[in-house]
Amino acid sequence: MPPRLPFAQAAQCCRRALEVPPKQPSLVSLFAALSVQTRSASILANLSDNKDAYHKRIRRGRGASSGYGKTAGRGMKGTKARNKVNPWFQGGQTPLIFKHGQKGFVNHRAPVMAELNLDRLQTWIDTGRLDPTKTITPRELVKAGLVGIKDGIKLLARGKNEIKTPIDIVVSRASAAAILAVEAAGGKITTRYYTKAAIKNLVSGKSVHTDKPLPIGPEHVESVLQQARTSRKHFYRLPDPTSRWDIEYYRDPAHRGYLSHTLKTGESPSLYFKVPGEKPLVGKKSKKAADASEERLF
Repeated sequence: MPPRLPFAQAAQCCRRALEVPPKQPSLVSLFAALSVQTRSASILANLSDNKDAYHKRIRRGRGASSGYGKTAGRGMKGTKARNKVNPWFQGGQTPLIFKHGQKGFVNHRAPVMAELNLDRLQTWIDTGRLDPTKTITPRELVKAGLVGIKDGIKLLARGKNEIKTPIDIVVSRASAAAILAVEAAGGKITTRYYTKAAIKNLVSGKSVHTDKPLPIGPEHVESVLQQARTSRKHFYRLPDPTSRWDIEYYRDPAHRGYLSHTLKTGESPSLYFKVPGEKPLVGKKSKKAADASEERLF
């Protein structure tokens, strides 16, 4: 596209081109030559969007030339041409979920654990963000930015070959491989029951961490009350497990539970199953029934 110049200015340029230039050009002629604009005015016609910056909308039912006219891409007849079919529709037969039933369920009340791996824990120790000479509790892990506040913390064994520092750590749960890796490095691991509110109180300083459960029995009442009266500040105590599954988990020495010291010699951590060979209590049962129950394992 040629430059759009005024007609008078174009005529003046042509007249000057026909004239014979003087031997010594004057300043007036030089400024007149500079006043002629040679910029191309066609740049506005070449403006366009970047590639894939604009997607043209498909307009259906706007004539046959668009490719989506008349039936608008839905075909001639049928249910899909007239209505919308849900993806779970099975043609009118009894749905398989009703016929065969649903298998399993989703436990919406299950605790959500914050996962912590050994390689990340060792990295925090190497960079000085965790002190391995002190007991590492959920308070230190949350304050260091390793985990968030959830229903508990589970220690996993990713990077078990990288853990070299002996540590004393207390978490909610731990995998068997993680326990072996920490103890192989000369450390100690303890699992304790926590809740989300308990971890919040630990982080905010409203609770004092302890790996000992609340003493049970009338003989401990006076000592606990005396300790509460002498302390100037009120602290929330850490909770202990109440469900059977949690009690059995923290009673098990294999999980390094903080309640494992309550087990007697040869006692099972289970609250239901008895240890094979354990002699049951004999009350008003007959001798025959007592002998039969003695031979049973469970």
